[in-house]
Amino acid sequence: MIEIKPIEELNAQGKKVVIAGPCSAESETQLLETASQLSQMGIKIFRAGIWKPRTRPNTFEGIGELGLKWLKRVKEETGMKCVIEVANPYHVEKALENGIDILWLGARTTASPFAMQDIALSLKGTDIPVLVKNPINPDIELWIGALERLSLAGINRVAAIHRGFSTYGDTTYRNTPIWEIAAELHNRIPELPILCDPSHIGGSRELIQPIAEAALSRNYAGLFVEVHNNPDIALSDSNQQITPATLQTILNNLNINL
Repeated sequence: MIEIKPIEELNAQGKKVVIAGPCSAESETQLLETASQLSQMGIKIFRAGIWKPRTRPNTFEGIGELGLKWLKRVKEETGMKCVIEVANPYHVEKALENGIDILWLGARTTASPFAMQDIALSLKGTDIPVLVKNPINPDIELWIGALERLSLAGINRVAAIHRGFSTYGDTTYRNTPIWEIAAELHNRIPELPILCDPSHIGGSRELIQPIAEAALSRNYAGLFVEVHNNPDIALSDSNQQITPATLQTILNNLNINL
């Protein structure tokens, strides 16, 4: 049995939650400019990757701990909550030391029971909210197992992020959504909030709106979107990032009021 407690940061009084920010923290200016524009739109939770688990070596793997200082400035100047990805106990330690408000666990981490156990133990005794992405492979038991490991460590302020599943060969999506798996997760843990990550499902900015619309039609709690002040020059996932202005247009088209 997994005990689920509300995440106050996601409590939008019946409104859909939108968490937005760049795939990667690249510079202090990039973060502050993006966060400022999002804050002016009414976005209250800012996401940014500082440690990036890339598929191949010798690519941009994140700015590291320096990004934590930049996120402190984001919090100070905008009042936004900040969420980062962690993949091991060291990441957890540094995130907690630097006042990060929410953590997320990526698809590669969720797929590893060893990694999940280490992270769960490193979080024991804290009350920080944790967002758990689905594992890379379409295995609902791994997804639920990750949540169970957190629950056994006393981490109950949790939510899920549906970011799609890897498949071999060419498909419409970067990661196929397989909506049935997320639906089964809801059936088995109905009190668990589920957010949709249309950026990673689609892999291209043109698909973000239709994927978000499909998720909202399934009554997802909100969206987890990659937004960059200048996505064409982004150091990672440039094709699937959008500008704050584009996000505003999408939210308007979806009738999401922040």
